Amino acid sequence: MKRSGGTLSSRTQVIGLAVIVVAVVFALTLLLLNLPFGSETSDEQAAISPEPSAITATPQVAPLPDDAPIPTNSGLSAVLAGPLANPDLGRFTGIVHDAKTGDVLWSSNENSPMTPASTTKVLTAAAAMIALPDDHRVETRVVKGQQDGQIVVIAGGDTTLTAQPVGAPVFYAGGARIDDIAEQVRRSGVPVNSIVVDTSIYSGDLLAKGWFPADISGGSLAPMEPLMLDGARSNPLVDESPRSTTPALDVGRAIASALGVDPAAVSSGTAPQGADQLASVQSAPLRQRLGQMMGLSDNLLAESVGREIALEEGKPASFTGAVDAVISTLTTAGFNVNGVSQQDVSGLSVDNVIPARVLGDVVTAAATDSDASSERNVELRPMLDYLPVAGATGTLADRYASGDRTAAGWLRAKTGTLSTASALAGYVVDASGRVLTFALMSNDRPPEVGRPALDAVASALRSCGCT
Repeated sequence: MKRSGGTLSSRTQVIGLAVIVVAVVFALTLLLLNLPFGSETSDEQAAISPEPSAITATPQVAPLPDDAPIPTNSGLSAVLAGPLANPDLGRFTGIVHDAKTGDVLWSSNENSPMTPASTTKVLTAAAAMIALPDDHRVETRVVKGQQDGQIVVIAGGDTTLTAQPVGAPVFYAGGARIDDIAEQVRRSGVPVNSIVVDTSIYSGDLLAKGWFPADISGGSLAPMEPLMLDGARSNPLVDESPRSTTPALDVGRAIASALGVDPAAVSSGTAPQGADQLASVQSAPLRQRLGQMMGLSDNLLAESVGREIALEEGKPASFTGAVDAVISTLTTAGFNVNGVSQQDVSGLSVDNVIPARVLGDVVTAAATDSDASSERNVELRPMLDYLPVAGATGTLADRYASGDRTAAGWLRAKTGTLSTASALAGYVVDASGRVLTFALMSNDRPPEVGRPALDAVASALRSCGCT
């Protein structure tokens, strides 16, 4: 397990935020009284008549109470009975833990493997946070080719490169830019008339079992190559934009255009051993990319992170290698992964199955105070901040935002959606102030009916003061 630094507990972060709010309130008070910052006031400035009453700064953000009551199994069963009776849930599995103690409070078919859709990314993120340092970056290099005037772009697994000019908006904040590569090559003084793209770091199939080629134009996936512009999006700023079928060559062509080279002179190949390096750029750090991956449920970013784990663990950078690396990392970290069967690490495959118990265990490990000194749990803690906020951010921005807003702002969860599967895995603060973690899955129903039914179950957890 490798980390670049310690992580504050979620409780400490909340207290820190409360301190900031108090400071802001204090500053606003000074402004309202027309008092200057950082200087003494004159007698004239201080003479205010009539003298105002004292203003007491009240923190607007405060930590949750330590003594909030724990919901009982019977109380949870009662409040969930209505939502669970909805036939729109189809086949259902779920589990609820108390975040503080880690104890299971309620469960239903929690050991039954079901299609998790993109909640699969919970396992991928957890394995990455355990296996890799949080400042881990992916490098793209350019070296001299075998022929005069030829350069080779060596892919390292970065799907977040962009050809957007400096100052223009980008999809992946902090990503490397084609302009930077081109500028370094120009400074090297090496003439360029052809470009080779080396993708040999990856192996195996370009599409996973359970992926559908039609989803390339649908904006969900692209051939899994180790070099992409904006996640292979045809429109670099639109999430579900149609994807390219030649993402790695697209990068080579973008570099060619930036250097004034004919894009037709770009081809696939391998770099010569020991070739002189001309340029190098790096991706954003892992912690930033995990936030992007979880917030918008980015499939290709998840697959590339999975292969980073595979390479770290000495496994092939392939679909199989990534799955094996994620599962072995979680097993070594002490998680019971019985029942897990995956074809990818993004959750896009319709052939993945994961028990709700496994998802619940991972989220609970990130949230629990029961073993706060556990290195594993400390490493997983940032996951809580990667999860979308109900009714506000990421893939939950348009959920809980109208109609039943019970859970809006109180629930954070990774979402999962496929043609016959919906899922949620995350945590919620109940009506008594107790933090509950949960993993919920609905199968055999289309998302237009299954997802609202699942949201109602999660909302019931928020409304619970079930003691």
